[in-house]
Amino acid sequence: MVACAAPPQGKCGKPFYKWDKTKITIGIITRAPAFMGGKQKRASAAVVRALQHLNAVDMGLTLMPDTNDPDIKIHLLDTARGEVISMPDQSLLNGLTMANAITALDVEGTVVKGATIGFSNTLPIRQYESVMLEEITQALGLITDIQNPHYRSRSILSQDSDNSLKTLGQQDKVALIRHYPPN
Repeated sequence: MVACAAPPQGKCGKPFYKWDKTKITIGIITRAPAFMGGKQKRASAAVVRALQHLNAVDMGLTLMPDTNDPDIKIHLLDTARGEVISMPDQSLLNGLTMANAITALDVEGTVVKGATIGFSNTLPIRQYESVMLEEITQALGLITDIQNPHYRSRSILSQDSDNSLKTLGQQDKVALIRHYPPN
């Protein structure tokens, strides 16, 4: 379901997007002035925690921090939820409407070559850890949110949650392992 938008017992609605390498780098590369101080520190800590949770899953990927030229680029933007994103470079996010956060994949066929995550300046600071974990998980190719109240407290990918879940659910871990089987 989260990898290809297949309904239960149904066929995929999207292709499977996967990285073709086993080491993926992640880092914050844009820090708008709206994030200076506590928000920036909290966002940086949220990246560290997300990498800890994801690297604890027995999957065939290793995630590493890199703030120079990471595979997964995180932008802390001075853009409010509901506004159109405008960035000076050829960002994957240009022209998209900001949610609390948003992830876009750079793909060739079904191979993920890079990913970009944008954080809105209106996301409540108490939600950073949950949203960062969700967006990085989606940047790994699990791009479909789950819209079902049953998953509110069970999946980081629940669209119906209040962004209070700060760990991967058991099904999230299984989805990651199936998407990236251990070597």
